Amino acid sequence: MNGRARRFVGLLPSRADYRAVPRTWRRDLIAGITVGIVALPLALGFGVSSGAGAEAGLITAIVAGVIAAVFGGSHVQVSGPTGAMVVVLAPIVAQHGLGAVAAVSIMAGIIVLAAGAARLGRAVSFIPWPVIEGFTLGIAVIIGLQQIPSLVADDIASHDANAAVAAWESITTANGSYAFWALGAAAVVVACMIVCPRIHPAIPGSLVGIVMVTIIAVIVPNPLATIGSLPATLPAPALPAVDPAMLLELAGPAATVAALAAIESLLSARVASSLADTGAIHPDRELVGQGLASIGAGLFGGMPATGAIARTAVNVRAGGRTRLAAATHAVLLLVIVFAASAPVSAIPVAALGGVLVMTAVRMVRLSTVRVILRSTRSDAAAFVLTAIITVSFDLIVAVVIGVVFAGFFAIRHLAGTTRVTAEPLPGAAVEGDERIALLRFDGPLIFSVADRVFDDAQNLERVQVAILRMSHLELVDATGANVLSTLVRTLERRGITVLIKGVQPMHRELFRKVGVLASLRHHRHLFTELDAAVAHARDHILRAP
Repeated sequence: MNGRARRFVGLLPSRADYRAVPRTWRRDLIAGITVGIVALPLALGFGVSSGAGAEAGLITAIVAGVIAAVFGGSHVQVSGPTGAMVVVLAPIVAQHGLGAVAAVSIMAGIIVLAAGAARLGRAVSFIPWPVIEGFTLGIAVIIGLQQIPSLVADDIASHDANAAVAAWESITTANGSYAFWALGAAAVVVACMIVCPRIHPAIPGSLVGIVMVTIIAVIVPNPLATIGSLPATLPAPALPAVDPAMLLELAGPAATVAALAAIESLLSARVASSLADTGAIHPDRELVGQGLASIGAGLFGGMPATGAIARTAVNVRAGGRTRLAAATHAVLLLVIVFAASAPVSAIPVAALGGVLVMTAVRMVRLSTVRVILRSTRSDAAAFVLTAIITVSFDLIVAVVIGVVFAGFFAIRHLAGTTRVTAEPLPGAAVEGDERIALLRFDGPLIFSVADRVFDDAQNLERVQVAILRMSHLELVDATGANVLSTLVRTLERRGITVLIKGVQPMHRELFRKVGVLASLRHHRHLFTELDAAVAHARDHILRAP
């Protein structure tokens, strides 16, 4: 099998994925059931909040949960609808209608699948930590804002492109009587989610709260809107009915969804690996699995899926160690669809709003926010900027701007470590040493400091020989190498003989290609030892007129 074939096979499921099942199957089943109980209200809530409906949330959790468990690159990743995806989908539903969700899911899945096949899985490592946390904070704020319409009015069908604007409009047109009931229902759920884990960690507070609110809503007359009827079976898979013109309009949103799905899934897998020894993560295979999961969910009428950090963490902490746990969670949700669709349809939407409000609050870790804000000013600024842009504009734009902002300050910091220092010649001084300049280059020589380095190094007076000491250069790019070449030629034109000492092996090929070595007057002007370079310089001074 050649290398290309091996790389392709590495993206597919294998028997090794289930090697640990004979030892862990009991814990995996328990973890899967636990995650399924936690995932039910989240799947319903995210489906409703996105505008696609509770049915779409359940379908996504079931179909994507199974596909990603089998084809994904993490043994413990739990996939389904997430809050970040809801943030992106709500404006799409508002602009293009409910029918666009399945089409976007399939299109985004194809993009993510192609990214995995192209081996782009490690690209997420280029996103700085403050940007990720700012992104998470912005998503949490948006999720909270998206619940306000369902908590103040019974008309939750419309979604503004901006969650803050939609929340404000809902508040200004709030129905006082409805808001009283809805906020009370949400408060009951929030209280259960806070109190139940303190009684026992295994008690699912969100489910307890939803059951309590639903029972009260059934017994006591009230104006609360409910989820509505759910299908008793999964729909048959089919391509969404979307005209070609709309597909072109959905290309941009699909690319945004794909980028978000890839980022969130890879981050979730990374977080899972830090919680316990859950085996190696294969980022490229993870993208392939998540791409197939979104395609599958779209074919069944669902919404795009990603790896869910909260549900994955629950899986790991409950003892899940193989893909059996994530698959069990999806099967449990499927059983609920077949056996309990009628009771689930009576759940008040406001109760799900309480679950999502609490989810948003738990996404924000105050200790992490304090650490970032107390770190460097540039990291704190990147964190705040990313969060503000996430809430105000667009998630992917926020990540891109945050990365660019953080990268700018990182390069600026690197540039501050670059120095050109004039050093005394080693050993006892001899006549003519004053006409020899020994220049030591430290730090990275990259595009951001190239001009400054050139100005510092070429500012030589009453010098006949310049020794450029390169052994302490850490990083050189093409711009830096080109500046060195220009510097050598400039000094040589002024009658200054240039000697280069200590070119590191990792820089030699770049220096050759860019012309640094060719710019020397003679190939013997390249040295590996400082003493030899100084001796040659002194000999040159003695022979010079």
